[in-house]
Amino acid sequence: MTTKTQPETLQDYLHLTYPITLYPEPDGGYTVMITDLPGCISQGDTIEEAVNNIEDAKKSWIEIAWEYGDPIPSPTRY
Repeated sequence: MTTKTQPETLQDYLHLTYPITLYPEPDGGYTVMITDLPGCISQGDTIEEAVNNIEDAKKSWIEIAWEYGDPIPSPTRY
């Protein structure tokens, strides 16, 4: 049996891998979100740009939550 450890530091949280959802937009580009982090959403003209942008958004989301002492959800595993 594996024991799951809770992240303890900001860096621990920043290194977590969250699943992303990517939607192609009808007029071009992509919208991308991390549903485990409410309101963590971004976009990009290409898949690569959208993924890079959501990683930046994830980092900001977690840093702000950490700063204010808000709970940071664990990633959902699919």
